[in-house]
Amino acid sequence: MASSRLDPPADPPSPDMQAVLTAALPVFALILTGWLAARSNLLGVTASEVLNRLVIYLALPALLFRAMAQVAPAQSANGAFIAAFAAGLFATFAVAFIAHRGQGTPLADVSIEALSNGYANAGFMGIPLCLVLFGDAAMAPAVIATLMTACLAFGASIAIIEFSRHRDRSLLATGLKVAQALVRNPLVLAPALGMAWSRTGWPLPGAAENFLALLGNAASPCALVAIGLFLAKTQTGGSRRTVTRIVATKLLLQPAVTAVLAFWIVPLPSIWAWTAVLMAALPIGTGPFMLAQLYGRDAAVASRAILLSTLLSVFTISILVACAPQAIAP
Repeated sequence: MASSRLDPPADPPSPDMQAVLTAALPVFALILTGWLAARSNLLGVTASEVLNRLVIYLALPALLFRAMAQVAPAQSANGAFIAAFAAGLFATFAVAFIAHRGQGTPLADVSIEALSNGYANAGFMGIPLCLVLFGDAAMAPAVIATLMTACLAFGASIAIIEFSRHRDRSLLATGLKVAQALVRNPLVLAPALGMAWSRTGWPLPGAAENFLALLGNAASPCALVAIGLFLAKTQTGGSRRTVTRIVATKLLLQPAVTAVLAFWIVPLPSIWAWTAVLMAALPIGTGPFMLAQLYGRDAAVASRAILLSTLLSVFTISILVACAPQAIAP
C-alpha cells in the first residue's frame, strides 16, 4: 500500500543528540568563519597572528583570572574527583612521551602534542553540555575539570617547554630560568593571581567583573576563528599518524582512564562521575594551537587534531550521553 502524504515526518533528533550538536556546531561554525575570511582575504594576511596575540596576552589571561578568582576553596577540595580527572590527564601526557621516546623529537613539540592529547574544550563545550544534561548539580565538577585543564595541563606543558629552552645550563640556572619564564608568562601568572584573589574571600568589584567577563568571553571565539585562518593558508604539514594518535588518545583513552577511577577505584557520586567522564571525552580545545603559535612551533598537527576530534566527538559523546541519564536517574 502506498504511503500517505499525511505520514508523520522522520523522528527528530533526541534531546541528548541535540545537546551535543548544540555544543559542537558553533565550534565548526567559528572555524569555518575563519577559513572563509582567509580565503576571501577579508582580514588581511596577519589576521591569524593578531588574533593569536589577542587571545594569549589579553583574552585568555582575563578568562583564567576570573575563573580562578570565583572558585571557593571548598569547591576545589574534592580530592577523589581531582584524582580521577588528573589521572586521565597524566595518562594522555605519558602517551606523547612514550610515542616519541628515542626519536629525537624536540621536547617542546612533544609537550605540545602531550597537551593536545588531554586539553579538552571544557569551557566552550563542556560546561554548557553538562548543565543541559545534569542541571546545576554538574556546575561544581565541571568548573573543577575546566580549571584543571586550563591551569594544570597548560602549566605543565609550558613548564616543559621552558625547561627544554634552558636545559643547556646548570640545573640551578635552568631552574631559575624556567621559574622566571613561568612568572612572566600571562597564561601562568593570570590563574595564579586569580587563585590568590579567591583566597582573600573578597568578591570582584562589579566593574572589574564585567571587564574580565567581556574580555575573557572573546578567548574561545577568537581562537577558533584563528584556527580557521591558519587552516586556510596551511596546505601541507601535520603527520596523519600523529593526528590520529592524538585524536584517539583524547576521545578514547582519556575518558576510559577517567571512568575507571571515577566509577571503580575512587567511586564518585553519579553526577560527579559522569561529569568527569564527559569532560574528559570532549574534543581538543584551542590551547595547544595557541601554545604552538606562542612558541613558534608547527601548529599544523594541533589545528588538524582540533578539527577532527570535534567532528568525531559528535558521535563518541552522543554514545556517552545516551548512557549517562540512565545511570543518574533516581
